[in-house]
Amino acid sequence: MAIVGVGVDVVDVARFQLALDRRARIVERLFTEGEQRDARGRTERLAARFAAKEAVMKTLGVGVGSVPWRTIEVVRRPSGAPTIAVHAAAAELARRRGVTRWHVSLTHSDATAIAMVVGEGEGESEGDDDAR
Repeated sequence: MAIVGVGVDVVDVARFQLALDRRARIVERLFTEGEQRDARGRTERLAARFAAKEAVMKTLGVGVGSVPWRTIEVVRRPSGAPTIAVHAAAAELARRRGVTRWHVSLTHSDATAIAMVVGEGEGESEGDDDAR
């Protein structure tokens, strides 16, 4: 196994709340029912999940909008630890990049939410070309 990609993203919680306030249906557009349930209506938890989705896209080497938001999902393991599940277009992109396993770390305060994502698998990392 090798690291295929790494992504990190930071979200300003107050600014994210403003976006939620301006667009009534944005939560349904961005988050699965499971993510909404796990966040329990707390903006900082939703912001951390949003950061994770952006970090996954960076891990896969694509930009925002390359796959639908809900095709990347932050799910909780039985232990409560977060992990990533990809569906449809995001799963296909991960398959093409060779990502077979995800590692994610989420953290937040009242002001900031941060996500770090590592994609592991049989694919080549972006940095492999630099080493040759």
